[in-house]
Amino acid sequence: MFSAAQRNDKIDLLDRYSYDVLVIGGGITGAGIALDAVSRGMSVALVDMQDFSAGTSSRSTKLIHGGLRYLKQLQVGIVAEVGRERAIVYENGVHITTPLGMLLPFYAGGQFGPASTSLGLMLYDRLAGVKKKERRKMLSVKETLQKEPLLKSDGLKGGGHYIEYRTDDARLTIEVLKKAVELGAVALNYMKVTELIYNDKKQVCGAKATDQIKNKQITIAATSVVNATGPWVDAMRQLDVVSNNKKLTMTKGVHIVIDQSVFPLQQAVYFDTPDKRMVFAIPREGKAYIGTTDTFYDNNPIHPVATNEDIAYLLQAVHYIFPKLQITQKDVESSWAGVRPLIYEEGKDPSEISRHDEIWEAPTGLLTIAGGKLTGYRKMAADIVDKIAKRPGYKLFKECSTKNLSLSGADMINSSNFEAYIAFKASEGVENGLTKQIAENLTRKYGTNIDQIFKILRVTKSDYTNRGLPVELYLQIMYAMQFEMAYTPADVLVRRTGKMYFDIEAIHQYKDEIIELMSDFLQYTEAEESVKRVELDQLLFDASHFAKEGIYE
Repeated sequence: MFSAAQRNDKIDLLDRYSYDVLVIGGGITGAGIALDAVSRGMSVALVDMQDFSAGTSSRSTKLIHGGLRYLKQLQVGIVAEVGRERAIVYENGVHITTPLGMLLPFYAGGQFGPASTSLGLMLYDRLAGVKKKERRKMLSVKETLQKEPLLKSDGLKGGGHYIEYRTDDARLTIEVLKKAVELGAVALNYMKVTELIYNDKKQVCGAKATDQIKNKQITIAATSVVNATGPWVDAMRQLDVVSNNKKLTMTKGVHIVIDQSVFPLQQAVYFDTPDKRMVFAIPREGKAYIGTTDTFYDNNPIHPVATNEDIAYLLQAVHYIFPKLQITQKDVESSWAGVRPLIYEEGKDPSEISRHDEIWEAPTGLLTIAGGKLTGYRKMAADIVDKIAKRPGYKLFKECSTKNLSLSGADMINSSNFEAYIAFKASEGVENGLTKQIAENLTRKYGTNIDQIFKILRVTKSDYTNRGLPVELYLQIMYAMQFEMAYTPADVLVRRTGKMYFDIEAIHQYKDEIIELMSDFLQYTEAEESVKRVELDQLLFDASHFAKEGIYE
Protein backbone atom coordinates (compact mmCIF):
# COMPACT_ATOMS: atom_id res chain seq x y z
CA MET A 1 0.00 0.00 0.00
CA PHE A 2 1.67 3.21 1.16
CA SER A 3 2.22 5.21 4.32
CA ALA A 4 -0.08 7.81 5.78
CA ALA A 5 2.71 10.32 5.16
CA GLN A 6 2.23 9.86 1.39
CA ARG A 7 -1.50 10.54 1.35
CA ASN A 8 -1.19 14.03 -0.17
CA ASP A 9 0.22 12.49 -3.36
CA LYS A 10 -2.70 10.06 -3.53
CA ILE A 11 -5.21 12.85 -2.95
CA ASP A 12 -3.74 14.68 -5.93
CA LEU A 13 -4.10 11.53 -8.04
CA LEU A 14 -7.76 11.22 -7.14
CA ASP A 15 -8.39 14.88 -7.93
CA ARG A 16 -6.51 14.87 -11.22
CA TYR A 17 -7.57 11.71 -13.07
CA SER A 18 -10.77 10.00 -14.16
CA TYR A 19 -11.39 6.38 -13.19
CA ASP A 20 -13.36 3.51 -14.65
CA VAL A 21 -14.76 2.72 -11.20
CA LEU A 22 -15.11 4.71 -7.99
CA VAL A 23 -15.88 2.53 -4.96
CA ILE A 24 -17.33 4.34 -1.95
CA GLY A 25 -16.68 2.25 1.17
CA GLY A 26 -13.51 0.52 2.35
CA GLY A 27 -14.92 -2.49 4.17
CA ILE A 28 -14.49 -6.03 2.88
CA THR A 29 -17.18 -5.55 0.21
CA GLY A 30 -15.65 -2.39 -1.21
CA ALA A 31 -12.14 -3.84 -0.97
CA GLY A 32 -13.26 -6.93 -2.86
CA ILE A 33 -14.88 -4.82 -5.59
CA ALA A 34 -11.72 -2.73 -5.97
CA LEU A 35 -9.55 -5.84 -6.31
CA ASP A 36 -11.88 -7.54 -8.77
CA ALA A 37 -12.16 -4.45 -10.96
CA VAL A 38 -8.47 -3.57 -11.01
CA SER A 39 -7.49 -7.19 -11.68
CA ARG A 40 -9.64 -7.03 -14.85
CA GLY A 41 -7.68 -4.00 -16.04
CA MET A 42 -10.04 -1.25 -14.89
CA SER A 43 -8.72 1.92 -13.28
CA VAL A 44 -10.09 2.05 -9.74
CA ALA A 45 -10.40 4.59 -6.94
CA LEU A 46 -11.68 3.70 -3.48
CA VAL A 47 -12.46 6.04 -0.59
CA ASP A 48 -13.81 5.60 2.92
CA MET A 49 -14.91 8.30 5.35
CA GLN A 50 -13.33 6.33 8.22
CA ASP A 51 -10.42 3.94 8.25
CA PHE A 52 -10.57 0.85 6.07
CA SER A 53 -12.75 -1.84 7.71
CA ALA A 54 -13.66 0.52 10.58
CA GLY A 55 -17.33 -0.46 10.30
CA THR A 56 -18.76 -3.95 10.19
CA SER A 57 -15.66 -5.50 8.62
CA SER A 58 -13.58 -5.29 11.80
CA ARG A 59 -16.36 -6.21 14.21
CA SER A 60 -17.52 -9.67 13.14
CA THR A 61 -17.07 -13.09 14.77
CA LYS A 62 -13.85 -13.34 12.76
CA LEU A 63 -14.80 -16.54 11.01
CA ILE A 64 -14.86 -17.53 7.36
CA HIS A 65 -17.79 -19.90 7.68
CA GLY A 66 -20.62 -21.27 5.64
CA GLY A 67 -23.47 -20.32 7.92
CA LEU A 68 -24.58 -23.71 9.18
CA ARG A 69 -27.57 -22.15 10.94
CA TYR A 70 -29.00 -21.03 7.60
CA LEU A 71 -29.77 -24.66 6.78
CA LYS A 72 -32.40 -24.50 9.53
CA GLN A 73 -33.97 -21.58 7.67
CA LEU A 74 -33.76 -23.56 4.39
CA GLN A 75 -31.43 -20.93 2.89
CA VAL A 76 -29.61 -23.65 0.99
CA GLY A 77 -28.32 -21.31 -1.71
CA ILE A 78 -26.49 -19.09 0.79
CA VAL A 79 -24.90 -22.11 2.49
CA ALA A 80 -23.77 -23.59 -0.82
CA GLU A 81 -22.30 -20.36 -2.16
CA VAL A 82 -20.45 -19.10 0.87
CA GLY A 83 -19.48 -22.62 1.87
CA ARG A 84 -17.57 -23.04 -1.38
CA GLU A 85 -16.01 -19.63 -0.94
CA ARG A 86 -14.39 -20.66 2.35
CA ALA A 87 -11.71 -22.73 0.65
CA ILE A 88 -11.03 -20.00 -1.91
CA VAL A 89 -10.57 -17.33 0.76
CA TYR A 90 -8.28 -19.69 2.67
CA GLU A 91 -6.01 -20.60 -0.22
CA ASN A 92 -5.78 -17.00 -1.44
CA GLY A 93 -4.76 -15.72 1.99
CA VAL A 94 -3.39 -18.62 4.00
CA HIS A 95 -1.61 -16.26 6.42
CA ILE A 96 -4.87 -14.67 7.56
CA THR A 97 -7.22 -17.67 7.46
CA THR A 98 -6.73 -20.81 9.56
CA PRO A 99 -8.73 -24.08 9.58
CA LEU A 100 -10.51 -24.44 12.91
CA GLY A 101 -12.17 -27.54 14.28
CA MET A 102 -15.67 -26.62 15.48
CA LEU A 103 -17.66 -28.69 17.97
CA LEU A 104 -21.45 -28.66 17.84
CA PRO A 105 -22.77 -30.38 21.00
CA PHE A 106 -26.39 -31.48 21.06
CA TYR A 107 -28.57 -31.83 24.10
CA ALA A 108 -31.94 -33.27 25.01
CA GLY A 109 -34.52 -30.66 24.10
CA GLY A 110 -32.01 -28.60 22.12
CA GLN A 111 -32.22 -27.27 18.57
CA PHE A 112 -30.09 -30.09 17.20
CA GLY A 113 -30.33 -33.85 17.77
CA PRO A 114 -28.05 -36.70 16.64
CA ALA A 115 -29.95 -37.37 13.42
CA SER A 116 -30.54 -33.75 12.43
CA THR A 117 -26.94 -32.82 13.28
CA SER A 118 -25.50 -35.68 11.26
CA LEU A 119 -27.75 -34.91 8.29
CA GLY A 120 -27.17 -31.17 8.54
CA LEU A 121 -23.39 -31.47 8.69
CA MET A 122 -23.36 -34.01 5.87
CA LEU A 123 -25.44 -31.65 3.72
CA TYR A 124 -23.17 -28.79 4.78
CA ASP A 125 -20.10 -30.75 3.61
CA ARG A 126 -21.76 -31.59 0.30
CA LEU A 127 -22.99 -28.07 -0.41
CA ALA A 128 -19.66 -26.50 0.52
CA GLY A 129 -17.55 -29.05 -1.36
CA VAL A 130 -15.55 -29.81 1.79
CA LYS A 131 -12.35 -31.85 1.39
CA LYS A 132 -12.66 -35.47 2.49
CA LYS A 133 -10.20 -35.06 5.38
CA GLU A 134 -12.20 -32.09 6.71
CA ARG A 135 -15.66 -33.63 6.60
CA ARG A 136 -17.81 -33.93 9.67
CA LYS A 137 -17.37 -36.56 12.36
CA MET A 138 -20.10 -37.57 14.75
CA LEU A 139 -18.99 -37.99 18.35
CA SER A 140 -20.30 -39.93 21.33
CA VAL A 141 -20.93 -38.23 24.67
CA LYS A 142 -17.52 -39.38 25.89
CA GLU A 143 -15.75 -38.17 22.75
CA THR A 144 -17.56 -34.83 22.92
CA LEU A 145 -16.43 -34.25 26.50
CA GLN A 146 -12.90 -35.30 25.59
CA LYS A 147 -12.90 -32.56 22.98
CA GLU A 148 -14.12 -29.98 25.51
CA PRO A 149 -14.29 -31.09 29.17
CA LEU A 150 -15.86 -27.81 30.29
CA LEU A 151 -19.12 -28.57 28.47
CA LYS A 152 -22.32 -29.21 30.40
CA SER A 153 -22.70 -32.98 30.68
CA ASP A 154 -26.33 -32.95 31.86
CA GLY A 155 -28.53 -33.90 28.91
CA LEU A 156 -25.61 -34.19 26.50
CA LYS A 157 -26.37 -36.60 23.64
CA GLY A 158 -23.15 -36.26 21.67
CA GLY A 159 -21.71 -33.84 19.19
CA GLY A 160 -20.68 -33.11 15.66
CA HIS A 161 -17.17 -31.98 14.74
CA TYR A 162 -16.56 -30.08 11.52
CA ILE A 163 -14.17 -27.52 10.05
CA GLU A 164 -14.62 -23.77 9.90
CA TYR A 165 -11.97 -21.12 9.23
CA ARG A 166 -10.82 -18.50 11.72
CA THR A 167 -9.64 -15.17 10.33
CA ASP A 168 -8.77 -11.62 11.26
CA ASP A 169 -11.57 -9.76 9.49
CA ALA A 170 -9.85 -6.36 9.48
CA ARG A 171 -6.53 -7.77 8.27
CA LEU A 172 -8.34 -9.72 5.56
CA THR A 173 -9.82 -6.44 4.35
CA ILE A 174 -6.42 -4.71 4.48
CA GLU A 175 -4.69 -7.53 2.56
CA VAL A 176 -7.38 -7.43 -0.13
CA LEU A 177 -6.94 -3.65 -0.44
CA LYS A 178 -3.15 -3.87 -0.47
CA LYS A 179 -3.35 -6.33 -3.36
CA ALA A 180 -5.68 -3.97 -5.22
CA VAL A 181 -3.20 -1.13 -4.68
CA GLU A 182 -0.32 -3.35 -5.85
CA LEU A 183 -2.27 -3.84 -9.09
CA GLY A 184 -2.84 -0.11 -9.56
CA ALA A 185 -5.88 0.95 -7.54
CA VAL A 186 -5.81 4.18 -5.54
CA ALA A 187 -7.30 3.79 -2.07
CA LEU A 188 -7.69 6.43 0.62
CA ASN A 189 -9.11 6.29 4.12
CA TYR A 190 -10.59 9.30 5.92
CA MET A 191 -11.94 10.65 2.63
CA LYS A 192 -15.66 11.40 2.96
CA VAL A 193 -17.94 11.64 -0.07
CA THR A 194 -20.14 14.69 0.41
CA GLU A 195 -21.88 14.91 -2.97
CA LEU A 196 -22.39 12.88 -6.12
CA ILE A 197 -21.82 14.58 -9.46
CA TYR A 198 -23.69 14.00 -12.72
CA ASN A 199 -23.15 14.44 -16.44
CA ASP A 200 -25.56 16.16 -18.82
CA LYS A 201 -27.50 12.88 -19.14
CA LYS A 202 -28.15 12.91 -15.38
CA GLN A 203 -25.90 9.91 -14.87
CA VAL A 204 -23.57 9.66 -11.89
CA CYS A 205 -20.03 10.43 -13.07
CA GLY A 206 -18.11 10.86 -9.85
CA ALA A 207 -18.21 12.46 -6.44
CA LYS A 208 -16.98 15.36 -4.39
CA ALA A 209 -15.07 14.34 -1.28
CA THR A 210 -13.35 15.92 1.69
CA ASP A 211 -10.12 14.74 3.28
CA GLN A 212 -11.04 14.38 6.96
CA ILE A 213 -7.44 14.86 8.08
CA LYS A 214 -6.44 18.05 6.23
CA ASN A 215 -9.97 19.25 5.32
CA LYS A 216 -9.07 19.41 1.62
CA GLN A 217 -11.92 19.09 -0.90
CA ILE A 218 -11.49 17.23 -4.18
CA THR A 219 -13.55 15.91 -7.09
CA ILE A 220 -13.18 12.30 -8.21
CA ALA A 221 -14.34 11.62 -11.76
CA ALA A 222 -15.48 8.08 -12.60
CA THR A 223 -17.47 6.31 -15.30
CA SER A 224 -19.20 4.05 -12.74
CA VAL A 225 -19.78 4.64 -9.04
CA VAL A 226 -20.46 1.89 -6.50
CA ASN A 227 -22.04 2.46 -3.11
CA ALA A 228 -20.55 -0.20 -0.82
CA THR A 229 -20.86 1.69 2.44
CA GLY A 230 -22.42 -1.01 4.60
CA PRO A 231 -24.46 0.58 7.42
CA TRP A 232 -24.35 3.90 5.51
CA VAL A 233 -25.81 2.49 2.28
CA ASP A 234 -29.16 4.24 2.73
CA ALA A 235 -27.49 7.54 3.69
CA MET A 236 -25.43 7.42 0.50
CA ARG A 237 -28.53 6.60 -1.55
CA GLN A 238 -30.18 9.72 -0.13
CA LEU A 239 -27.52 11.74 -1.95
CA ASP A 240 -28.80 10.18 -5.17
CA VAL A 241 -32.24 8.88 -6.16
CA VAL A 242 -33.84 6.13 -4.08
CA SER A 243 -35.43 4.12 -6.86
CA ASN A 244 -36.95 1.20 -4.96
CA ASN A 245 -38.58 0.59 -1.61
CA LYS A 246 -35.71 -1.52 -0.31
CA LYS A 247 -33.99 -0.35 2.84
CA LEU A 248 -31.60 -1.60 5.47
CA THR A 249 -32.24 -2.63 9.02
CA MET A 250 -29.39 -2.67 11.53
CA THR A 251 -28.67 -5.35 14.09
CA LYS A 252 -25.89 -5.22 16.65
CA GLY A 253 -23.55 -8.04 17.53
CA VAL A 254 -21.31 -8.03 20.61
CA HIS A 255 -18.33 -10.21 21.52
CA ILE A 256 -16.44 -10.48 24.79
CA VAL A 257 -12.87 -11.65 25.46
CA ILE A 258 -11.75 -13.64 28.52
CA ASP A 259 -8.27 -14.87 29.34
CA GLN A 260 -7.81 -18.62 29.04
CA SER A 261 -6.41 -18.74 32.56
CA VAL A 262 -10.00 -18.02 33.62
CA PHE A 263 -11.75 -19.75 30.73
CA PRO A 264 -9.44 -22.63 29.66
CA LEU A 265 -11.33 -23.36 26.45
CA GLN A 266 -9.45 -25.89 24.34
CA GLN A 267 -11.95 -26.39 21.53
CA ALA A 268 -14.05 -23.96 19.48
CA VAL A 269 -17.73 -24.60 20.27
CA TYR A 270 -20.96 -23.59 18.55
CA PHE A 271 -23.75 -23.99 21.05
CA ASP A 272 -27.40 -23.43 21.94
CA THR A 273 -28.41 -20.57 24.23
CA PRO A 274 -31.35 -20.68 26.66
CA ASP A 275 -33.38 -18.54 24.24
CA LYS A 276 -32.73 -20.93 21.32
CA ARG A 277 -30.08 -18.87 19.55
CA MET A 278 -26.60 -20.06 18.62
CA VAL A 279 -23.35 -18.61 20.00
CA PHE A 280 -19.65 -19.25 19.32
CA ALA A 281 -16.90 -19.68 21.93
CA ILE A 282 -13.48 -19.63 20.23
CA PRO A 283 -9.92 -19.93 21.60
CA ARG A 284 -7.43 -17.45 20.16
CA GLU A 285 -4.01 -16.13 21.19
CA GLY A 286 -4.33 -17.24 24.81
CA LYS A 287 -7.85 -15.84 25.07
CA ALA A 288 -11.38 -17.12 24.56
CA TYR A 289 -13.90 -14.91 22.83
CA ILE A 290 -17.65 -15.41 22.90
CA GLY A 291 -20.34 -14.02 20.61
CA THR A 292 -22.53 -12.89 19.30
CA THR A 293 -25.66 -11.06 20.36
CA ASP A 294 -28.25 -10.13 17.75
CA THR A 295 -30.47 -7.16 18.56
CA PHE A 296 -32.03 -4.40 16.49
CA TYR A 297 -29.96 -1.20 16.50
CA ASP A 298 -31.00 2.29 15.47
CA ASN A 299 -28.24 4.48 16.92
CA ASN A 300 -25.13 5.88 15.26
CA PRO A 301 -23.33 2.95 13.56
CA ILE A 302 -19.91 4.62 13.87
CA HIS A 303 -19.41 3.86 17.56
CA PRO A 304 -21.53 0.92 18.72
CA VAL A 305 -20.48 -0.38 22.13
CA ALA A 306 -21.34 -3.33 24.32
CA THR A 307 -23.96 -2.54 26.94
CA ASN A 308 -24.44 -4.05 30.39
CA GLU A 309 -27.30 -6.07 28.95
CA ASP A 310 -25.14 -7.39 26.10
CA ILE A 311 -22.39 -8.52 28.45
CA ALA A 312 -24.86 -10.12 30.86
CA TYR A 313 -26.50 -12.03 27.99
CA LEU A 314 -23.20 -13.53 26.81
CA LEU A 315 -22.11 -14.43 30.34
CA GLN A 316 -25.45 -16.15 30.86
CA ALA A 317 -24.83 -18.15 27.68
CA VAL A 318 -21.37 -19.13 28.94
CA HIS A 319 -22.73 -20.23 32.33
CA TYR A 320 -25.51 -22.21 30.63
CA ILE A 321 -23.19 -24.36 28.50
CA PHE A 322 -20.04 -24.25 30.67
CA PRO A 323 -21.52 -24.55 34.19
CA LYS A 324 -18.18 -25.42 35.82
CA LEU A 325 -16.91 -21.91 35.22
CA GLN A 326 -17.25 -19.13 37.78
CA ILE A 327 -16.80 -16.24 35.36
CA THR A 328 -18.01 -12.77 36.33
CA GLN A 329 -18.07 -9.48 34.54
CA LYS A 330 -14.73 -8.58 36.10
CA ASP A 331 -13.19 -11.37 34.02
CA VAL A 332 -14.18 -9.70 30.74
CA GLU A 333 -10.94 -8.15 29.51
CA SER A 334 -12.28 -6.51 26.39
CA SER A 335 -15.26 -6.42 24.06
CA TRP A 336 -16.27 -5.23 20.64
CA ALA A 337 -19.57 -4.37 19.05
CA GLY A 338 -20.50 -4.23 15.38
CA VAL A 339 -23.51 -3.29 13.31
CA ARG A 340 -24.79 -5.65 10.63
CA PRO A 341 -26.46 -3.93 7.66
CA LEU A 342 -29.23 -6.32 6.62
CA ILE A 343 -31.95 -5.92 4.04
CA TYR A 344 -35.18 -5.17 5.89
CA GLU A 345 -37.75 -7.96 6.16
CA GLU A 346 -41.11 -7.15 7.73
CA GLY A 347 -41.94 -8.91 10.98
CA LYS A 348 -38.73 -10.90 11.39
CA ASP A 349 -36.56 -11.12 14.49
CA PRO A 350 -32.90 -10.07 14.11
CA SER A 351 -31.59 -13.64 13.95
CA GLU A 352 -34.18 -14.60 11.31
CA ILE A 353 -33.29 -11.90 8.78
CA SER A 354 -31.41 -13.30 5.80
CA ARG A 355 -27.77 -12.37 5.28
CA HIS A 356 -28.18 -12.50 1.49
CA ASP A 357 -26.81 -9.67 -0.60
CA GLU A 358 -28.55 -7.63 -3.29
CA ILE A 359 -27.39 -5.19 -5.96
CA TRP A 360 -29.56 -2.19 -6.75
CA GLU A 361 -29.10 0.08 -9.77
CA ALA A 362 -30.61 3.56 -9.66
CA PRO A 363 -31.85 5.41 -12.78
CA THR A 364 -28.73 7.58 -12.42
CA GLY A 365 -26.49 4.53 -12.78
CA LEU A 366 -25.40 4.45 -9.13
CA LEU A 367 -24.81 0.85 -8.13
CA THR A 368 -25.51 -0.12 -4.52
CA ILE A 369 -24.64 -3.42 -2.89
CA ALA A 370 -26.23 -4.30 0.44
CA GLY A 371 -26.30 -7.24 2.83
CA GLY A 372 -24.03 -10.25 2.47
CA LYS A 373 -21.46 -12.03 4.62
CA LEU A 374 -17.72 -11.71 5.14
CA THR A 375 -17.18 -15.14 3.63
CA GLY A 376 -18.92 -14.24 0.39
CA TYR A 377 -17.08 -11.00 -0.30
CA ARG A 378 -15.24 -12.26 -3.41
CA LYS A 379 -18.39 -13.57 -5.10
CA MET A 380 -20.30 -10.40 -4.23
CA ALA A 381 -17.54 -8.35 -5.83
CA ALA A 382 -17.54 -10.50 -8.95
CA ASP A 383 -21.30 -10.07 -9.35
CA ILE A 384 -21.21 -6.29 -9.20
CA VAL A 385 -18.13 -5.92 -11.41
CA ASP A 386 -19.80 -8.25 -13.94
CA LYS A 387 -22.63 -5.70 -14.11
CA ILE A 388 -20.15 -2.87 -14.62
CA ALA A 389 -18.32 -4.82 -17.32
CA LYS A 390 -21.55 -5.12 -19.33
CA ARG A 391 -21.98 -1.36 -19.52
CA PRO A 392 -21.07 0.51 -22.71
CA GLY A 393 -17.37 1.21 -22.92
CA TYR A 394 -16.28 -1.70 -20.75
CA LYS A 395 -16.15 -4.45 -23.36
CA LEU A 396 -12.36 -4.79 -23.50
CA PHE A 397 -11.87 -5.86 -19.90
CA LYS A 398 -11.10 -9.40 -18.72
CA GLU A 399 -13.30 -11.88 -16.91
CA CYS A 400 -13.11 -12.22 -13.13
CA SER A 401 -9.81 -13.80 -12.05
CA THR A 402 -9.91 -13.46 -8.26
CA LYS A 403 -10.70 -17.12 -7.63
CA ASN A 404 -7.01 -17.91 -7.93
CA LEU A 405 -5.53 -14.52 -7.08
CA SER A 406 -3.27 -14.47 -4.02
CA LEU A 407 -3.79 -11.60 -1.63
CA SER A 408 -1.01 -9.35 -0.40
CA GLY A 409 1.33 -11.42 1.76
CA ALA A 410 0.33 -14.72 0.15
CA ASP A 411 2.33 -14.82 -3.08
CA MET A 412 3.71 -18.30 -3.69
CA ILE A 413 2.47 -19.69 -0.36
CA ASN A 414 -0.51 -21.95 0.21
CA SER A 415 -1.89 -24.50 2.64
CA SER A 416 0.68 -27.13 1.62
CA ASN A 417 3.85 -25.06 2.11
CA PHE A 418 2.93 -22.41 4.69
CA GLU A 419 4.27 -24.25 7.73
CA ALA A 420 7.60 -24.83 5.98
CA TYR A 421 7.71 -21.14 5.03
CA ILE A 422 7.09 -20.15 8.65
CA ALA A 423 9.95 -22.36 9.85
CA PHE A 424 12.29 -20.91 7.21
CA LYS A 425 11.43 -17.31 8.06
CA ALA A 426 11.59 -17.98 11.79
CA SER A 427 15.23 -18.95 11.35
CA GLU A 428 15.84 -15.71 9.47
CA GLY A 429 14.11 -13.79 12.24
CA VAL A 430 16.38 -15.39 14.84
CA GLU A 431 19.40 -14.31 12.79
CA ASN A 432 18.02 -10.76 12.98
CA GLY A 433 17.75 -10.89 16.77
CA LEU A 434 14.15 -12.00 17.29
CA THR A 435 13.12 -14.99 19.35
CA LYS A 436 11.85 -17.95 17.35
CA GLN A 437 8.34 -17.50 18.79
CA ILE A 438 8.10 -13.83 17.85
CA ALA A 439 9.44 -14.53 14.34
CA GLU A 440 6.87 -17.30 13.89
CA ASN A 441 4.05 -15.08 15.19
CA LEU A 442 4.94 -12.28 12.79
CA THR A 443 5.27 -14.62 9.80
CA ARG A 444 1.90 -16.18 10.50
CA LYS A 445 0.36 -12.72 10.61
CA TYR A 446 2.09 -11.07 7.64
CA GLY A 447 2.97 -13.95 5.33
CA THR A 448 5.46 -12.96 2.66
CA ASN A 449 5.31 -9.34 3.80
CA ILE A 450 7.51 -10.50 6.69
CA ASP A 451 10.46 -9.38 4.56
CA GLN A 452 9.36 -5.77 5.05
CA ILE A 453 9.07 -6.40 8.79
CA PHE A 454 12.64 -7.73 8.88
CA LYS A 455 13.83 -4.70 6.93
CA ILE A 456 12.24 -2.40 9.51
CA LEU A 457 13.94 -4.44 12.22
CA ARG A 458 17.38 -4.05 10.64
CA VAL A 459 17.02 -0.36 9.84
CA THR A 460 15.48 0.79 13.13
CA LYS A 461 17.31 -1.33 15.70
CA SER A 462 18.83 1.65 17.45
CA ASP A 463 15.39 3.27 17.60
CA TYR A 464 13.31 0.44 19.03
CA THR A 465 15.87 -0.35 21.71
CA ASN A 466 15.33 3.16 23.09
CA ARG A 467 11.53 3.25 22.76
CA GLY A 468 10.67 1.02 25.69
CA LEU A 469 8.24 -0.99 23.55
CA PRO A 470 8.27 -4.78 23.09
CA VAL A 471 9.95 -5.43 19.74
CA GLU A 472 6.95 -7.34 18.32
CA LEU A 473 4.58 -4.47 19.08
CA TYR A 474 7.07 -1.89 17.81
CA LEU A 475 7.49 -3.68 14.47
CA GLN A 476 3.74 -4.05 13.95
CA ILE A 477 3.11 -0.37 14.63
CA MET A 478 5.91 0.70 12.29
CA TYR A 479 4.72 -1.63 9.54
CA ALA A 480 1.13 -0.41 9.87
CA MET A 481 2.20 3.22 9.50
CA GLN A 482 4.68 2.63 6.67
CA PHE A 483 2.79 0.11 4.55
CA GLU A 484 -0.88 0.07 5.61
CA MET A 485 -1.87 3.75 5.81
CA ALA A 486 -2.53 3.64 9.55
CA TYR A 487 -2.95 7.12 10.98
CA THR A 488 -4.70 6.84 14.35
CA PRO A 489 -4.26 4.59 17.41
CA ALA A 490 -7.44 2.70 16.45
CA ASP A 491 -6.08 2.09 12.95
CA VAL A 492 -3.05 0.35 14.44
CA LEU A 493 -4.34 -1.25 17.62
CA VAL A 494 -7.80 -2.35 16.50
CA ARG A 495 -7.66 -2.92 12.75
CA ARG A 496 -3.99 -3.64 11.87
CA THR A 497 -2.95 -5.70 14.89
CA GLY A 498 -6.03 -6.67 16.94
CA LYS A 499 -4.08 -5.83 20.09
CA MET A 500 -6.96 -3.83 21.54
CA TYR A 501 -9.02 -7.00 21.81
CA PHE A 502 -6.51 -9.80 22.34
CA ASP A 503 -3.69 -8.06 24.23
CA ILE A 504 -5.36 -5.09 25.86
CA GLU A 505 -3.11 -5.15 28.91
CA ALA A 506 -0.14 -4.35 26.69
CA ILE A 507 -1.99 -1.29 25.38
CA HIS A 508 -2.70 -0.10 28.92
CA GLN A 509 0.96 -0.62 29.79
CA TYR A 510 2.51 1.03 26.74
CA LYS A 511 -0.05 3.61 25.64
CA ASP A 512 2.30 6.59 26.16
CA GLU A 513 5.12 4.94 24.22
CA ILE A 514 2.70 4.03 21.41
CA ILE A 515 1.47 7.60 21.03
CA GLU A 516 5.03 8.97 21.11
CA LEU A 517 6.15 6.57 18.38
CA MET A 518 3.18 7.39 16.16
CA SER A 519 3.59 11.12 16.77
CA ASP A 520 7.27 11.04 15.85
CA PHE A 521 6.73 9.04 12.68
CA LEU A 522 3.54 10.73 11.46
CA GLN A 523 4.58 14.17 12.66
CA TYR A 524 1.46 14.96 14.63
CA THR A 525 1.14 18.56 15.70
CA GLU A 526 0.98 19.12 19.45
CA ALA A 527 -2.79 19.47 19.18
CA GLU A 528 -3.10 16.29 17.11
CA GLU A 529 -1.01 14.34 19.60
CA SER A 530 -3.25 15.51 22.41
CA VAL A 531 -6.34 14.40 20.48
CA LYS A 532 -4.79 11.01 19.75
CA ARG A 533 -4.11 10.46 23.46
CA VAL A 534 -7.76 11.17 24.22
CA GLU A 535 -8.84 8.85 21.40
CA LEU A 536 -6.70 6.03 22.77
CA ASP A 537 -8.07 6.48 26.28
CA GLN A 538 -11.60 6.37 24.86
CA LEU A 539 -10.79 3.19 22.92
CA LEU A 540 -9.52 1.52 26.06
CA PHE A 541 -12.59 2.61 27.99
CA ASP A 542 -15.02 1.38 25.32
CA ALA A 543 -13.27 -1.98 25.08
CA SER A 544 -12.75 -2.73 28.76
CA HIS A 545 -14.83 -0.63 31.14
CA PHE A 546 -17.15 -3.53 31.95
CA ALA A 547 -14.29 -5.39 33.58
CA LYS A 548 -13.77 -2.43 35.88
CA GLU A 549 -17.43 -1.95 36.78
CA GLY A 550 -18.01 -5.58 37.74
CA ILE A 551 -21.77 -5.09 37.75
CA TYR A 552 -22.82 -8.71 37.25
CA GLU A 553 -21.13 -10.87 39.86
